[in-house]
Amino acid sequence: MPIINYKPNTAGRRNMSTMDYSSLSKVAPEKSLLAPLSKKAGRNSYGRITVRHRGGGNRRKYRIIDFKRQKAGEATVLTIEYDPNRSAFIALVQYEDGEKKYIIAPNGLKAGDKIVAGADADIKVGNALPLGSIPTGTFIHNIELYPGKGAQLARAAGIMAQLMAKENNMALLRLPSGELRQVSLDCMATIGQVSNIDHENMKIGKAGRKRHMGWRPTVRGSVMNPNDHPHGGGEGKSPIGHPGPLTPWGKPALGYKTRKHHNRSDKFIVKRRNDK
Repeated sequence: MPIINYKPNTAGRRNMSTMDYSSLSKVAPEKSLLAPLSKKAGRNSYGRITVRHRGGGNRRKYRIIDFKRQKAGEATVLTIEYDPNRSAFIALVQYEDGEKKYIIAPNGLKAGDKIVAGADADIKVGNALPLGSIPTGTFIHNIELYPGKGAQLARAAGIMAQLMAKENNMALLRLPSGELRQVSLDCMATIGQVSNIDHENMKIGKAGRKRHMGWRPTVRGSVMNPNDHPHGGGEGKSPIGHPGPLTPWGKPALGYKTRKHHNRSDKFIVKRRNDK
């Protein structure tokens, strides 16, 4: 989907670009698949901020997405829609019994197409199969980590993973980060690449647009006072004064490994991302 660039009529428009949504269906979302979405502003159940720089933003409803793809039978794609809760587009599909569901729309799926889920489905964009039924080398997305739990991997716009090998009831996947990971052959995955592949080329352009998304301003630690941040203080621009960058609370940041040691899933990771 092409990117729309604007003339520099204002300072905000000068570097702004948006997606061309003309090919999406111009219909209201399916009411039966909407759920209320209350704002947390980065706070947990105790009211403490656990994720900084969140708050405000436009009101939106959550679209209930079928990440499991367990329903048998053929479904017809009714619409391809915008989803404010994710970078990818979503597709409204209707099964032969009349039930409607939202799924993550793969690139190339159009209204009127037919999709199927099951071990005997064809290797066709939009079809969902267990990894054991997918040929080696196929590009896939919407991948389950545990059978029946629902897709957790490769769900963002333009993303796809590749099925590298199958051995000992496990599938070896190459994820978009470069990580090589083993997943059970019973896990479901969808054929193809996630839609909205030009999403990464879009430029926000101005601070107000980021506020509409629910993000509040972020201030650099180097411009703070030393009592507010370990990087703060000094006359003019100063080095941080530490062996490496730190969080506001003095913990290592930017490259520091935060994954806990002896994780149960370590045995399934063949190669970590960024490993030499």
